[in-house]
Amino acid sequence: MNRALLKSALIATTALTFATPAMAADDEKVEIVVNARRVAENQQDVSISMTVVQQTELTKRNIVSASELGSFVPSLSTNEQFGPAKASFVIRGFTQEGKTSPSVAVYFADVVAPRSFGGTTSGNGAGIGSLFDLENVQVLKGPQGTLFGRNTTGGAILLVPAKPRDTVEGYVQGSIGNHGMRRADAVVNVPINESIRLRAGVDWQHRDGYVNNKSGIGPKDFNDIGYVAGRLSLVVDLAENLENYTIASFSRSNTNGNVNAVRACTDRNGNTPPLNPLFVAAEYNVFGCAQIARQQARGDGFWDVENDEDNPYQKIRQWQVINTTTLEASDNLTIKNIISYAEFREAASFSLFGTNHIIPSGYISPFGSRLAPTTINLHPGFDKWQSQQSTFTEELQFVGEAAEGRLRWQAGAYFELSKPLGWNSGNTEIFTSCGGADFVAGTGFNTCVPTQIFIPDANGIPQLTPIGSISSSNVKTTFNNKGIYAQASYIVSEQFTITGGIRYTIDKMTDISENMNIFTLSGGTVIQTCQNQIVFQGLVVTDQSQCNIPLRDKWKKPTWLLEVNYKPNGDLLIYGKWSRGYRQGSINSNNLGLEVVGPERVDTYEIGAKKTLTGPISGFFNFAGHYSEFRDQQLAVNTVVAPAFQGRVSPAQPIVNAGRSRIWGFEVDAAARLFEGFRLDVGYAYLNTRLQSITPPPVPIFFSQILPASVAGGPLPLAPKHRLTVTATYTLPLDPSIGKVSIGGSYSYTAANNAVSPNASQNFFRLESSNLVNLNLDWEDIGGLPVDVAFFVTNLTNEKRFTYPAGGFTTVGSEGGHLNVPRMYGMRVKFKITD
Repeated sequence: MNRALLKSALIATTALTFATPAMAADDEKVEIVVNARRVAENQQDVSISMTVVQQTELTKRNIVSASELGSFVPSLSTNEQFGPAKASFVIRGFTQEGKTSPSVAVYFADVVAPRSFGGTTSGNGAGIGSLFDLENVQVLKGPQGTLFGRNTTGGAILLVPAKPRDTVEGYVQGSIGNHGMRRADAVVNVPINESIRLRAGVDWQHRDGYVNNKSGIGPKDFNDIGYVAGRLSLVVDLAENLENYTIASFSRSNTNGNVNAVRACTDRNGNTPPLNPLFVAAEYNVFGCAQIARQQARGDGFWDVENDEDNPYQKIRQWQVINTTTLEASDNLTIKNIISYAEFREAASFSLFGTNHIIPSGYISPFGSRLAPTTINLHPGFDKWQSQQSTFTEELQFVGEAAEGRLRWQAGAYFELSKPLGWNSGNTEIFTSCGGADFVAGTGFNTCVPTQIFIPDANGIPQLTPIGSISSSNVKTTFNNKGIYAQASYIVSEQFTITGGIRYTIDKMTDISENMNIFTLSGGTVIQTCQNQIVFQGLVVTDQSQCNIPLRDKWKKPTWLLEVNYKPNGDLLIYGKWSRGYRQGSINSNNLGLEVVGPERVDTYEIGAKKTLTGPISGFFNFAGHYSEFRDQQLAVNTVVAPAFQGRVSPAQPIVNAGRSRIWGFEVDAAARLFEGFRLDVGYAYLNTRLQSITPPPVPIFFSQILPASVAGGPLPLAPKHRLTVTATYTLPLDPSIGKVSIGGSYSYTAANNAVSPNASQNFFRLESSNLVNLNLDWEDIGGLPVDVAFFVTNLTNEKRFTYPAGGFTTVGSEGGHLNVPRMYGMRVKFKITD
């Protein structure tokens, strides 16, 4: 299958190249304007492998979230470890592990996404409600460490909002679909006068969840949608050469969140999980097997699950203001200042593994028919937000030309200060039931009841013994990031251009934490101990503030770019380059003895060609081949708590600098108008990754073992070898008085790939291959009126698959995964406002 796809992709793209007829001077070229190098340029003149998705394509494919975007861009995947609303981006195998900074930077209007640093991966990306009223989305592949800074080892994603224009325009649009989908979005653009232009938009959507809850506990469904987002943009021409551009945006999302599906209670060979030290003699896998048996007895379908969380939810709040002032100082110098302030908040209450354990016959529980623990459940802590962070950025840019236009340069300085708005506060129930209640300062723990199991005493007599605990975490994190950069291109001749750039980044991070572990002794005594290596030492505390400890670190790194471009003619660009990427280190105070992880770096070598097609067949054909050496890789490891600290230390999955990898592959991005009314877009990516070595750090005294979550010699996670997307659109040859009718379809193939290593998920570490088909029918300007109607279907074949595994085999005795979006269909009606 893979060989056939590869062969087909190569034949198709080669055919596009050689099908080009002789070029005519008066043939019209299709230009896509991008700002991948911080200035407006034609995509075909930029020596960066990229995919550009226009707003019309987003709308036709019904893409409203980051997880959906990842399905249609070769080389781009999404990490959905904590559900689609919390997805993070992966490019060329560069993944954000756990509590670290992203490896793919997301920019909105030239400003990096607001920081988030809660206990689970979220924020730092394309926020909910941000994918409407855009000019386009630009996916830049490979390190962008000179012009876009740190944390772009994998690449960068640029969301370019529609800018206020000097005409009256806009639209009002309504959508309906299955699963109770209802969406309304509207945009209006008004020129106030010759110097002031205003644009405002709002996007609202509600959709019932497609994951059905059969437990009778909590809501009836999960993976629902419920958000509202708004944006206000204002352009003021302060002078003929001075422009001020302000964008204010907000979004609010309230949903039931996500729950995993439990699908296995033995490994691939039918073996039960190895004995967990927490359970000693307990045969805990019987609870997971009993849950699966209940599901089978009911005849549950693929999207049916059981939930044990009484009040699950996910709340996300974000707002941001961006101001850009541009001064055309002269014909050869432009000065731009970009300043922004944003706030991000998130709170979520959910089951980590999707378990619903009920006591089987023969077991005794103080909770009647329902087992006390909800295995491992996460909730907000003493403060109601698990993540609440402000982000201030300031960037000053200079762009100019010299030597009669042969030298084009830009330079700048960047500053970012991200501060906590309160405690990033979370409580993790580990085999303990607190009734799903959120805690308030100083109260709540005495109402939590730990799991009790029979453990033989020294005489072999079973004793009912509590084993549960609560990990309570209060963290305040401050980021201080500075950078200076310069990049210049010199046109040596009409054919040759050389480019060089360098950036120096200083990253500081401060972490103030109050981490505590709460457990219950036999007899019901509640014990609270600090969870940090400085004041740990078995210290029993009465107040969490006694566990206060600051941690800080600082990292300094240069990144650079060296590049040679060759243009034999105006329609062909050939380039080669070497770029250095860097991702800052991180601090996670929850990980005893392994709190700090250092930065990682990558060297990427890339060659590419961009061919513009003209004549009867117009479009483009772009190719890029790349090779990367990845060092000091930030990898997750699993810890085994030492016997002396059982119950007093929470199990953890720290991030350490343990890996070294190599990555190589190639990418094709092509589009062509093959004949009147027919357009074909093809994207293909081949990716070969290998984790060459793992070197775990020394084992702290709190743990007996450190087990790599990855396997040396295996591929990197979320790095499929083959990704192919094909989109065809045909516009019917109708009289303009009827309107414009087009039929479109897209096919996206993703090869099977490892989402995690076999160590992390016994049964579902490998994601199955995906064949996703979408269709759309659009009728614009019906009967000459400013009215459009569209019909769409996504996941036409109702494909069923996991989007990310949920481990837990050796922790709770069962495992499963996150479920993909089923077939969705609906229609849109759009009323356009014209001048």
